[in-house]
Amino acid sequence: MIYADYNGSAPLCKEVTDYLIERLKSGPFANPNAIHHMGQKCKMGMENARAVCAKNVGALPKNIIFNSGSTEGISQVFFSLLHGQREATGKDQIFISGIEHSAVIKCARFYEQDEGYKVQIIPTLPNGQCDIESLKTLLSEYAGKVAMVSVMAANNETGVIQPYKEIGAACAHSQTPFVCDTTQYIGKAPFNFKESNIDFAFAAGHKIGAMTGAGFVLAKDTNLLKPHIIGGGQEKDLRGGTQNYIGFEAIAVAMNTFSEKQEKLKKLEASRNNFEASIRKEYPELVIMGEDAPRLGGTSFISLPGIHGQAVQIELESNDIYVTTSSACSDNEPTTSKVLKAMGVTDDVGRGAVRISLGTCSPEDGHEKILKSLLSAYKKLSKIGSY
Repeated sequence: MIYADYNGSAPLCKEVTDYLIERLKSGPFANPNAIHHMGQKCKMGMENARAVCAKNVGALPKNIIFNSGSTEGISQVFFSLLHGQREATGKDQIFISGIEHSAVIKCARFYEQDEGYKVQIIPTLPNGQCDIESLKTLLSEYAGKVAMVSVMAANNETGVIQPYKEIGAACAHSQTPFVCDTTQYIGKAPFNFKESNIDFAFAAGHKIGAMTGAGFVLAKDTNLLKPHIIGGGQEKDLRGGTQNYIGFEAIAVAMNTFSEKQEKLKKLEASRNNFEASIRKEYPELVIMGEDAPRLGGTSFISLPGIHGQAVQIELESNDIYVTTSSACSDNEPTTSKVLKAMGVTDDVGRGAVRISLGTCSPEDGHEKILKSLLSAYKKLSKIGSY
């Protein structure tokens, strides 16, 4: 079996699995907010996890607020920056890119409909990157009116890495908060929060080989955050609810695992490049989304015009290979994804798109096995004609 949907959710990496087995055997288990010895032992483990995560992302422990994952974090940051602020500040503009995850898009649209903000879509270049020059023009045109800018660090479908440092610098120059969805980036590429020019970033355990339901917000200034979940004062009164301390410990283990696998990441990217070159040798008309831009090393988003992506997905799954046709949020819709539309990709190409995403825990021959099955699928479906 080859699992090739790491951008959707990565399987637990071996180091995390080994840690959890031993952790669940030995304990301790308690409320980390309790003042008795067992509670304090759990709290100590959680705070150690915070320090480990901070070290791995170039931040300080005080910059990290643990939560359930990126969707919650995004919702909290939007709430903190926008709720009840439009009339008080006179800032009524929200700038987002056209390739954002639905968690960002739906938050922006909510505040547009509920509180009267106006959402501006920053154009996307054909290579899949946000058009930073257009953003600079918009920031100048709406000077003093922009409540926030939200552009992701790496796209979940194409793997295209955005010029987030330059975007952050432009936002800082205009004194505009920069919210960057780093969910697909942290744990898949080197990242330093202090040097990123980002005000708010996010991480989710299940994207990096840890557990679902655990993640964190990175905040340059936590004083700008407001609690979105009201509770008993946990996480410096910024996120109520008893903390998922074992989930946070698992993230720390996964973070350390990534930091130790930099060479494997380089090999993964080389394998991906060879994989794409081999397919194009057989099918010169192959379209590789974002190939002219920097991309995450394990991601390929490809299309053979005339062959439906879902048909390819079914063929590969019959060989125990699991891929997707876009993000999990829209994988069941046989249409060109919003990300590809933002890039100007036509329907004849967009409907054929298949996303193959591997990680540092994938078998080294993963691309080789996928290549064999994919070429067979393309050969079979070319004779049938998918649409």
